[in-house]
Amino acid sequence: MTCWFEGPLAAFDTETTGVDVETDRIVSAALVVQDAPGLRPRVTRWLVNPGVPVPEAATAVHGLTEEHLQRHGRWLAPVMWEIAEALGEQARAGRPLVVMNAPFDLTLLDRELRRHRASSLGRWLERTSLHVLDPRVLDKHLDRYRKGRRTLTDLCAHYGVELTGAHDAAADAQAALEVVRAVGRRFPSRLERLSAAELHTLQAVWHAGQARGLQAWFALNGTEEAVDPAWPLRPDLPQRRRDLTCPAHGDSGGRGVGGGAPTSRGEAAQNTKRATRSALSADTRRSRERGRYWVRTSDLFGVNEALSH
Repeated sequence: MTCWFEGPLAAFDTETTGVDVETDRIVSAALVVQDAPGLRPRVTRWLVNPGVPVPEAATAVHGLTEEHLQRHGRWLAPVMWEIAEALGEQARAGRPLVVMNAPFDLTLLDRELRRHRASSLGRWLERTSLHVLDPRVLDKHLDRYRKGRRTLTDLCAHYGVELTGAHDAAADAQAALEVVRAVGRRFPSRLERLSAAELHTLQAVWHAGQARGLQAWFALNGTEEAVDPAWPLRPDLPQRRRDLTCPAHGDSGGRGVGGGAPTSRGEAAQNTKRATRSALSADTRRSRERGRYWVRTSDLFGVNEALSH
């Protein structure tokens, strides 16, 4: 049986007006689909007129000027519909979706859908499950003691992946896809027995632990910057406030973004527990039991409530 990292994968990336997922806008996006390693990928690109000023700092990163986008970009509403449909198609086809730093791109897409389509990414995918693979989360978990930064450029250099035209959405998506394949080949004994659904669930746990570690580091260094533990999608602000007072536990149980029919909180928690136990090696499991990977399931419940509603 072909492992997930040697099979069909899709990858998604955006370029934006800034780094605030609540207020910034998408100016370009790309979806790359590759049916097997080495095959020519199918690439879909979108160029968007965001309808707001494009800061010079953003243009300096991706090279898209406000004038160019006004002349050649399409209006946001139909583009957001096309992107959501394209991601839904990947979910229906059973292709895992690679997204580097998924909480940024997917949350930004979710906010654009709310803004221009009166919908959400979770609602768009509520009848199916989109399983996300985030090279940043995977690499940080599997090679946690390696020093240095873990941007896409850094990961490409580390795993020997060519990145031509960085900060072009299609180029970045293709590179992220190849990095995920390279991660799978670097750590086959820890990944080949897992399904994309199990990895989706586990990455939510791993990312939350990584966020807590970074938050603790910030606190030790006197930095007040907050680190959001939600993955792969940050809840909207009202949902996040409800999560702070919600005592119940649970998780999506590997259902991915959208998640199909809702499950009870108890059933979801048991699904997550089984997936985690089956995936983690004995030594990692012992470390987790000592508290190194401890994470409140209430945090994950908040994330997945947002994904499935």
